Amino acid sequence: MAGPAHRQSAKPPLLATYQLLYDRYGPQHWWPAETPLEMIIGAILTQSAAWTNVEKAIHNLKANGALSVEWLRILPQDELARLVHPSGYYNVKARKIRAFVDWLAEEYGGDLDKLFALDNARLRIELLSVHGVGEETADSIILYAAHKPIFVIDAYTRRIIMRLGLAPCEETYAAFQALFMENLLHDEALFNEYHALLVQHGKSVCRKNPLCADCCLSHLCPSSSESVSP
Repeated sequence: MAGPAHRQSAKPPLLATYQLLYDRYGPQHWWPAETPLEMIIGAILTQSAAWTNVEKAIHNLKANGALSVEWLRILPQDELARLVHPSGYYNVKARKIRAFVDWLAEEYGGDLDKLFALDNARLRIELLSVHGVGEETADSIILYAAHKPIFVIDAYTRRIIMRLGLAPCEETYAAFQALFMENLLHDEALFNEYHALLVQHGKSVCRKNPLCADCCLSHLCPSSSESVSP
């Protein structure tokens, strides 16, 4: 079996979904960042933004030597906003980035290793205390920067899981996350790949207006037009 799936440790629908997505798209190599800090900045910038625009903003920061805690703290706010302009909501995101690096410097001496030494529960609480860091962003940081097992829930995941008829009774972030956390081994590589595959599928096929004829999950999906008999 390809990919970091665990057949014995997941409910069949979750495992079947993962394996079909992996067979269709292959490994996603997420998160596309060179350093943990770059990943964190990307997670903030990707809020309400297309990844292609986030890449432009990251490129601007790199080209200006500003992708470090030290430089992000001393860079004038308007200059930081200018550099992240391609990602949209640039003034708001500049403030969020500044809030994070200031907090990291003040609480952990700017050392991500000290922050990531915390256990998952404490790390999540700490991240959620930072201005501009919500549940999805915090969990993305834990999974992709700290390399700790936690499942990230985003709009693509919600949409796909709901269409598959697997949604929890309460459609909250915590309930969706529990669906994965309670039925999959707590394996960082599996959570990484699964989430990335859901994002890829949500972007390419399971869109707001889904392309059911091109969906590798159509035979599992009660919402699929391909599963409805003529």
